[in-house]
Amino acid sequence: MKIKHIVIALLIIGLGALVYYRISSNKEQAGAGGPGGGGGRGPGGPGGPGGAPAMRVSGVVATPQEFSNSLSVTGSIEPNEQIEVRGQVSGLVRGIYFQEGGNVRKGQVLVKIDDAELRAQLAQAQTRKTLAAENERRARLLLEKEAISREEYDVARAELQTAQAQIQLVRAQLAKTSITAPFAGKVGLRAVSVGSYLSPETVVTNLVSINPIKITFAVPEKYAGQVKQNSELTFTVAGSQEKYTARIYAIEPSIAAATRTLQLRARADNAQGTLLPGSFANIQLPLAVISNALLIPTQAVVPVQNGKKVFIAENGKAKEVMIETSTRTEKDLLVTSGLSAGDTVLTTGVMSLKAGSPVKVAIAKKI
Repeated sequence: MKIKHIVIALLIIGLGALVYYRISSNKEQAGAGGPGGGGGRGPGGPGGPGGAPAMRVSGVVATPQEFSNSLSVTGSIEPNEQIEVRGQVSGLVRGIYFQEGGNVRKGQVLVKIDDAELRAQLAQAQTRKTLAAENERRARLLLEKEAISREEYDVARAELQTAQAQIQLVRAQLAKTSITAPFAGKVGLRAVSVGSYLSPETVVTNLVSINPIKITFAVPEKYAGQVKQNSELTFTVAGSQEKYTARIYAIEPSIAAATRTLQLRARADNAQGTLLPGSFANIQLPLAVISNALLIPTQAVVPVQNGKKVFIAENGKAKEVMIETSTRTEKDLLVTSGLSAGDTVLTTGVMSLKAGSPVKVAIAKKI
């Protein structure tokens, strides 16, 4: 029985000591948060009398600067001229006068189609013309002697004109048996051989002119008023770090309703032949130069349902401001409305900030 009483006494003493310890600890904590202590809610706390602790954030001062606005878009490189070479008449191929992948000059004969039948028709037409010309000459002499009527002479003259027209028709058909290059350029792979039967539907080869080359691209409609004819742009192509220049020479007169974009076309020199049609071009298109532009870091902008917002520091507190933006660069956004020069834009902690929250701003960099 004595041992049992001793154990109970020890338990009671231990429980009392634990209660005393907890009470003492609570009193010490309460004393530390009271007047003159280090707590965040007392008059001496960092948040001010009765306020929440100020959040430490970074910010930048919006400073007007000159901004050369440019637009990054992609385009497609196209040849200056391009056709599928076809014949106009049917027949057997008698000669091919170009090398695959080679250059040809304007007017050069590329393919010759068999013309034996047409040459025979031409000889026949020329014989008829000779006879008709002699008949017309005799009829004219007889008409002068009033040996025949005017109507008889007109028949002879009409026969001569018909024979002449027939010769012109056959010669036109003969010209079509020679397929020539309508412009200077480079030919592709040929699809026919000597002895093949060629019809107007058969593609002989492709002919392209790649100096200069054209670049077709589109810009969003909001930039339509900032692009001008004869403006110069720069572009690069895949697999090369070289920058090329081009000049806009044509602008579509209307916005494409399906894509809400404006189509443009530029021309670039390609004397070395390094730019191949069909390649993609990464284009930098200079727009207007803005003298008093306000640029802010992209991480300062918070997307919301009705647009975009930022927080600025005003009298030690965060203030919510709705903004409108335009061009985006690698790091910044161009602000068109909502901010004023000298505003301190908060760049960190923006996702957890609320309007009116106390802030302590460390200015990172002026922009």
